[in-house]
Amino acid sequence: MTTRNTTFHTIMDATEKLIKEKGCRQTTLQDIIRETGLSKGAIYHYVSSKDELLGLILKSRIEQINERFTEVVNDPRRSGLGDPLQLIAEGMVQSSNHQNVTNLIFIYLLGQMDNPKVAEIVQEVYGYTMQTCTRWIEIGKLHGVIPAEVESGITAEMFAVILYGLRVGSTITQKPSPFTSEDLAAFMRRSLS
Repeated sequence: MTTRNTTFHTIMDATEKLIKEKGCRQTTLQDIIRETGLSKGAIYHYVSSKDELLGLILKSRIEQINERFTEVVNDPRRSGLGDPLQLIAEGMVQSSNHQNVTNLIFIYLLGQMDNPKVAEIVQEVYGYTMQTCTRWIEIGKLHGVIPAEVESGITAEMFAVILYGLRVGSTITQKPSPFTSEDLAAFMRRSLS
């Protein structure tokens, strides 16, 4: 995914604000147009539907975590698996909270999977998540902090199942995950050794 310009960030920020206030279902493209002050054409320059915009917000959050991951991994003052795993675990706990905007978006889109276009968006976000997680594991192998015999794809899939399971569980119970980021980081560390 390429870096978006300021206008697109304005659209995403306004959308997140509206979702926090109104929820996904009640937020419309007209609301986003009104909130941003942009024209309908300006919005449609970037996305063809609200659902596509929601999928891009999810991918953008993955990019943000990936950027922080890259900074931590490339910081010469840090070494080992601890800091990158803690960063990932914190992102998992935060995004699985039932009130987190990305969780609201994820659950909304999941409930729309009978629409082929939405199913494609969700599958694309899932694929992007898997690529990113797999790349993180491969980087760990290159730095010698993850054993070469760890199956990157299978391990990434396991972490994705945990993340999405935490999201669904938090939505059902309407409570934050009972797991701390330290719990998840410790579990991931054991899985990667």
